[in-house]
Amino acid sequence: MSSREPGISNRGRIGPAVVVVGAIVLAGAALFALGREPICTCGTVKLWHGVAQSSENSQHLSDWYTPSHVIHGILFFWLTSLFASRLSLGWRFAIAVAVEATWEVLENSPFIIDRYRAATISLDYYGDSILNSMADIGAMIAGFVFAASVRWWASVALVLVLEIGVAIVIRDNLLLNILMLLHPFEAIRHWQAGA
Repeated sequence: MSSREPGISNRGRIGPAVVVVGAIVLAGAALFALGREPICTCGTVKLWHGVAQSSENSQHLSDWYTPSHVIHGILFFWLTSLFASRLSLGWRFAIAVAVEATWEVLENSPFIIDRYRAATISLDYYGDSILNSMADIGAMIAGFVFAASVRWWASVALVLVLEIGVAIVIRDNLLLNILMLLHPFEAIRHWQAGA
């Protein structure tokens, strides 16, 4: 029995694979051109860095913001299923990777970095290392694959656990991050600062 999707030849898989690899390579090159450090300037590479308010945050393979990228993948799976349902799963995956790679570049642009520092509690944020950005894309991929592999309620449960858990531990999460970037609330900033 073949493990290939019915009606999709190997040739039909090449296009999405080229987009995925191309998006990741272009994002890495763009981040390098923006002056992002390849790895943490501390000189080490950690699997996990658990201090959210530190200069090493967003510099290693994973941190407290990694779950938000897993959630990106789940959301991209749902959105592409809703708005691009006629496309194959491979093409929907390629779109998700391209969007996430684009966000990683935008997130590390001077405009967004300055916005994070002005509107959120991330005063020590100076951008991600290239390693961290690539790992964030990997986290999004994991979220997309998870959502494609389970029933919808399992994805909803994971999103809730990640959002609530991260909010409890570091007083931030994907929803708060988006909210504070778009329209900062002093009461939220005050709560996030632990005051």
